[in-house]
Amino acid sequence: MSGAAAMEMEGDELSPARLAEANIHPDTRLATDYLNHFNEVVMLIDMLPSMPDCAPDVMAWEPRSYTEHFRLSHFKGRDLAIRAYGTVAPDRRAAFEHTIRETDKALALVQSLIVEAPLDGLPYEALADVTEMRVKPLLAHAMGLINGAPPIVIQADESADTQSAIDALFT
Repeated sequence: MSGAAAMEMEGDELSPARLAEANIHPDTRLATDYLNHFNEVVMLIDMLPSMPDCAPDVMAWEPRSYTEHFRLSHFKGRDLAIRAYGTVAPDRRAAFEHTIRETDKALALVQSLIVEAPLDGLPYEALADVTEMRVKPLLAHAMGLINGAPPIVIQADESADTQSAIDALFT
């Protein structure tokens, strides 16, 4: 197959109609399915007050890159999602990856709070604070980037959240 024919075939595959059919945003070339990786652990964190036995599942969660998520998923358009990701506009991709790194760090804080919890129970208030004040807003920002919001890099103020989480451990 000639180079021109291969490019035309790739162009057809990454057409807006084909991307939309595969549940990949046709303009941003990102798929919301990636956020399921985070939403599942957030749901488990939210359940901890009534089901503390979910803590091992929260601890088992590990960061996964966009590409790694789709390689391991059963998403029907996973190969297309991986190819499309390689064509995401550089400014959008940088903002998205920054947001995901911040989300990974916030979830690592949640996990550390569980590990460092006193023997008499989990610090539910601290876990909820980190989840509500950092994780969920970051995921909302990632969703916006996927759905076409301006590619803005947000700066998280970790110091206040981290300190309040640590304080909650000792109260």
